Amino acid sequence: MGGLRNVSSVCSISEMDDFDLSRLLNKPKLNIERKRSFDERSLSELSIGLARGLDTYETTHSPGGRSGFGTPASSTRNSFEPHPMVADAWEALRRSMVYFRGQPVGTIAAYDHASEEVLNYDQVFVRDFVPSALAFLMNGEPDIVKHFLLKTLYLQGWEKRVDRFKLGEGVMPASFKVLHDPIRKTDSLVADFGESAIGRVAPVDSGFWWIILLRAYTKSTGDLSLAETPECQKGMRLILTLCLSEGFDTFPTLLCADGCSMIDRRMGIYGYPIEIQALFFMALRSASSLLKHDEEGKEFIERIVKRLHALSYHMRSYFWLDFQQLNDIYRYKTEEYSHTAVNKFNVIPDSIPDWVFDFMPTRGGYFIGNVSPARMDFRWFALGNCIAILSSLATHEQEMAIMDLIEARWEELVGEMPLKIAYPAIESHEWRIVTGCDPKNTRWSYHNGGSWPVLLWLLTAACIKTGRPQIARKAIDLAETRLLKDSWPEYYDGKVGRYIGKQARKYQTWSIAGYLVAKMMLEDPSHLGMISLEEDRQMKPMLKRSSSWTC
Repeated sequence: MGGLRNVSSVCSISEMDDFDLSRLLNKPKLNIERKRSFDERSLSELSIGLARGLDTYETTHSPGGRSGFGTPASSTRNSFEPHPMVADAWEALRRSMVYFRGQPVGTIAAYDHASEEVLNYDQVFVRDFVPSALAFLMNGEPDIVKHFLLKTLYLQGWEKRVDRFKLGEGVMPASFKVLHDPIRKTDSLVADFGESAIGRVAPVDSGFWWIILLRAYTKSTGDLSLAETPECQKGMRLILTLCLSEGFDTFPTLLCADGCSMIDRRMGIYGYPIEIQALFFMALRSASSLLKHDEEGKEFIERIVKRLHALSYHMRSYFWLDFQQLNDIYRYKTEEYSHTAVNKFNVIPDSIPDWVFDFMPTRGGYFIGNVSPARMDFRWFALGNCIAILSSLATHEQEMAIMDLIEARWEELVGEMPLKIAYPAIESHEWRIVTGCDPKNTRWSYHNGGSWPVLLWLLTAACIKTGRPQIARKAIDLAETRLLKDSWPEYYDGKVGRYIGKQARKYQTWSIAGYLVAKMMLEDPSHLGMISLEEDRQMKPMLKRSSSWTC
């Protein structure tokens, strides 16, 4: 199987050829004062009444140094004492750190010694490391993030094969592992590009998260030198080449297989899943601010701008659902032909599930899970909707409507443990057909309606951006009643998230990091700038306001 010149093989750092990581890692930082750019939301517009003022947002970077208890420096600057869980969370997060030749390069997925099967939870996953990276950046510790970005960039250059098929050059790994040889005293890397994953699906989201994290690092540190290296510029272009290539597509959205993202098992998200489209949008916007305006960069920026306009219109028009839109779909005519068709995807009204009529409040809305010919997946997916807010894929009115929905349907989407990854659960005959009788994704468990604490950081960021920190505070208070006592589980089961997941790992790193990031953002909202993008005024919404936005 493929890997480094062979995926199943192991590579020593000495085989890096002309990719001189030491040169990049030792490159001096530019002492650049961070200015408010076009893609940072003006937090001064948010009347959120939090403890720390926002007057230093434009000129400060991530807080430097730590308190004596290993808690964020931002906590020590506030007038209130940090929650006792914070110190425990930092200790657990540091315990999960992975080192390559003495340098930290990431965090393992879970540090659960009680589990009999390690599986791949001892690896560094790209998507899992994002909240860990944000926590370290917010705590003034950017080195681990820089090392991670460079190691994964190096792994991108490997030849990737699954059986006899070669994957695209720009594919980022789903995960990697550091192998220590105590006899030879050497470290080597082994990566998984999907050839070892359940379902053998390449991670579409890894490349997007990499670009988003590169921007977060740049915003947090003010260090432009990393993103401007030829290696990082090439890495971004390779990722963009994969997703901007022309083919048979008639939509600007990305066509994906099941299991290509956080939901990495068969769950009926094949087609055009909201999570991938929102991450795609955010990665495109992030890349446009990071690419150099040289000959190659300008060409990609032009392609990005065209795609962003098409993608934002498509998503805001066809993926958005509120009370009025639901009523319109309910009254759709079918079998329409020509460009004058209203029901452009020929969705059959009888295919609308019964639950959505009761779930949809008169005030509120969300981006549905999937839209393709004759098919609309009406399920709510938390990650996609939160990223839609943070990336400004959602208009301001749509952002408010998403938050209205979360408040109106708190019991269903949050319950006793934030946050439902998807709602509602699929069960009975539908579960057998959609999941293939997956014993891990039974109703209200794991990806099928399970509650994932890691999503707390995304909810908190969305709350701060929309000026509703009280929602985040309520969710964090809920999490603090259970997470530490339950040893930081991966996920919770049940209709309201009451029970620790039946196969949930304990000391799940992104559950720990997600909590820390949520706490630090709420205490110091200026951190939001590294993970949030202001609406691009050039992409003006071409939609009329529905009744749900004006009620």
